[in-house]
Amino acid sequence: MKRSRTIQLRLIALIAATAILSTYLFGCINKKPPPLTDPIPEKIKKGDIVVGVVERFQLPKTTDPVKKPATTSAYARLQYIKPVGDDSGKLAVCDLRGQLYLLYPKSGSVRMYLDLNAYPLSSDTSTMPNETGLGGFAFHPDFSKKGELGYGKFYTGISVTSGSGKANYHKEANSSHESVVLEWSASDHSKIPFEGTYREIFRVGQFAPNHSIGTLAFKPTAQPGSDDYGNLYFCLGDGGAGFDPMDYGQSMDSPHGAILRINPLVRTGSRNYGIPEDNPFVFDTNVAPEIWAYGLRHPQQFSWDENGRMFINDIGQNQVEEVNIGQAGANYGWRIREGTFATGSNIDQLSVGPVYNFPADPADNFVGPVAQYDHDEGRAIGSGFAYTGNQIEALKGKYLFADIVRGRIFYIDTKDLLPGNPAEIRELRLSFDGEEKDLLDLVGYPNTYHPGMRADLRLGIDDKGEVFLVTKGDGKVRQLVPLKPM
Repeated sequence: MKRSRTIQLRLIALIAATAILSTYLFGCINKKPPPLTDPIPEKIKKGDIVVGVVERFQLPKTTDPVKKPATTSAYARLQYIKPVGDDSGKLAVCDLRGQLYLLYPKSGSVRMYLDLNAYPLSSDTSTMPNETGLGGFAFHPDFSKKGELGYGKFYTGISVTSGSGKANYHKEANSSHESVVLEWSASDHSKIPFEGTYREIFRVGQFAPNHSIGTLAFKPTAQPGSDDYGNLYFCLGDGGAGFDPMDYGQSMDSPHGAILRINPLVRTGSRNYGIPEDNPFVFDTNVAPEIWAYGLRHPQQFSWDENGRMFINDIGQNQVEEVNIGQAGANYGWRIREGTFATGSNIDQLSVGPVYNFPADPADNFVGPVAQYDHDEGRAIGSGFAYTGNQIEALKGKYLFADIVRGRIFYIDTKDLLPGNPAEIRELRLSFDGEEKDLLDLVGYPNTYHPGMRADLRLGIDDKGEVFLVTKGDGKVRQLVPLKPM
């Protein structure tokens, strides 16, 4: 009898506990989660690595077109710097205002290679500060190889007037401008300035002035004869405005919000370019076949390490900046996710703007970032590169990336990176003429987006993997070097 009574009491207790747990879980699931005022409370600390910074080049001063008021007081709107890739050691750097220069590290000289303003391209370089114009460029890996189809060819991504050509996508949704990829064919690859012809290969309408075309690049580790050799990768933002109003990030029939991959030397159907047969969605008629990876907001810059692993830096909305590992067919979650957080999009009763600790739906199968930081630390993630040089031993095995506005350079270890499990970030310490200081204090100029100053910092590399800094406010190129002993 006593034993029976004990069993009854235990059963009653178990039922009560189950009811309490069910009520709690139901409340958690249905309760509106609070917005996060500080998504990543842990602060980024300065690391142990200190490097020197030396000035290498002063680029010419440029101005915005006179047909529109100046959008920024930048000395030169320098965007990307990279090696030409012809074993000459030359670097190339583009100015959003339409200029492509060649830089000679040994002499420190700068030469104009191409000025887009000299061509009837209907180019528009002033729609929005820092985001339209000559947004990117890439030299074909066979640029210097006579007899090859890619000889003398390089590519530019530019902003042009809407309706000035035939768009591949969004020919009606182009109320702001259109983003275009051009192929240039030099009659002699060594002749400076450029002499030759050009043709348009890709065009897409943009309904808003921001989140235009960014990086263009060929995978540097792809070898002749391999499936990826000669394929051009380029990125498009989500079309612009705020919070992806067209939902292009998740709309796979649009090339916006994606890394795209094409073969510029062949043609598929009526296109002026080819679609690689191993693109992840090439056989899906409901998907833009150029898409290689998607679900990105503004992946303005991407690069590869020496093992062929792609790093994608995606500029966030109001809260989180992120670094992703590029994977064919991957969906990085925008506009549903920002970093590892929910945005409030597609969730009932949640406002869009803040981010939330809201469990991801496993069915979404999003690929999470390998690094992220919030706006306590910076405003917009810029370019990044895995260090492959030999001058600075402490940077080996590190991925460096910059915050455009604050001018801070961060790094993470490249070993054992796991998507969705962000790595610890440290800040690189910079020394100028033996004095450690913040870059923003040296190069800052008035910000056209927010109150205060901005550094407008981008990173680049040479053919040996050494890292360069470009800053718009003063139009200078600097290099990271080993710290000199005192």
